[in-house]
Amino acid sequence: MPTEADVTLSPDFLQVAACPSCHAKLAVDYDHSELVCTSTDCALAYPIIDGIPVLLIDEARPTQSR
Repeated sequence: MPTEADVTLSPDFLQVAACPSCHAKLAVDYDHSELVCTSTDCALAYPIIDGIPVLLIDEARPTQSR
């Protein structure tokens, strides 16, 4: 299970990172090692694998039921 120490992203990256689907800001979910879209309409979660965010819509998972 990943820990917070496994997810280290640059503050500069986090400041400019946006959801590829809707362009809203992304927030780090340390518990799931993901970047989560902050838009309630989108709310996709993008995995962080080996410290690298995978910002592909096809790899994202929905965080809410549609």
